[in-house]
Amino acid sequence: MRYNPVLVQPMREELTRIGFEELSTPEEVDRVLGRKDGTVLVVVNSVCGCAAGKARPGVALALRRRVVPDHLATVFAGMELEASPQIALFKGGDLVHLLERKDIEGCDAEEIAADLAAAFDHHCGSPD
Repeated sequence: MRYNPVLVQPMREELTRIGFEELSTPEEVDRVLGRKDGTVLVVVNSVCGCAAGKARPGVALALRRRVVPDHLATVFAGMELEASPQIALFKGGDLVHLLERKDIEGCDAEEIAADLAAAFDHHCGSPD
């Protein structure tokens, strides 16, 4: 099932408004994930309810802290109903933390924020 791109745009902008770079080509993804400097948080965004009610709000809460990743990027997982949100943290080009849909579905935004905050503290700098 495909959704009208105009109706989906606000879901995309929810992350770009708070500083995420939206990646739309394989080359852009390779460029960002190929970085060897610092940390990169990548959010796989989608139209599903757990992205809207849990993942995006949880990410926004986690980024209100002093210790956050150096770079923020997002990709939109098509517009298929089955698309799964995921949140990944990379350091020096290596995956160091991953929240998959199964980890997001059972949590609320505050729990996701707390999980990300712990990962930020561990991989992005000293605790605040």
